[in-house]
Amino acid sequence: MLRLLLLRHAKSDWHDTSALDHDRTLNARGRSAAPAIGAHLARHGLMPDKVLCSTAQRARETLALVLPHLSGEIDIRIMRGIYDESEMDYVDLIRALGGGSRTLMLIGHNPAMRDTALELVGGGNPSLVEAIEGKYPTAALAVIDFAANRWSDVERASGRVLAYCLPRHLPAAMTSLSALPEAANDGGDTPPDTNDGT
Repeated sequence: MLRLLLLRHAKSDWHDTSALDHDRTLNARGRSAAPAIGAHLARHGLMPDKVLCSTAQRARETLALVLPHLSGEIDIRIMRGIYDESEMDYVDLIRALGGGSRTLMLIGHNPAMRDTALELVGGGNPSLVEAIEGKYPTAALAVIDFAANRWSDVERASGRVLAYCLPRHLPAAMTSLSALPEAANDGGDTPPDTNDGT
């Protein structure tokens, strides 16, 4: 089984109008949300063994604030292509660069994050899919599981969405893997094969 963690960068600062888009930093809200997502990952044992991260400053700062909450050996790749392809989806990139990882985290940008999640999900709790369709805000995290054993074998619509987390709802979701205002979740830490939400 493979697990994909799709994390959109945290909220960036728009005050410096002279800054290039690639160089925008996180604002105060973003600097608060990123470690909260990191703590949520740690609380639920969602530890990536590989991270693919955009070269954009806001994505790299998000990674830096999540990393202290992670453990184990992590292969980290900072890639311009994630920034450059943010108007498309990341499916081909995931297939090509997932390598031998079992849990892959991708830190990138919209609309590619939302489009990638929707392209890959074929099952799971319909409320989570609906939430992703509605909005994929900054620092949102989707957790998607695949039956495939190699990233190169991952097909579109073959994933099962296990969780969808919005940072502003994390304080009320300490025991649930998902964090949504509608309290739509995966049933806490129920193993994927016992509660598919359908």
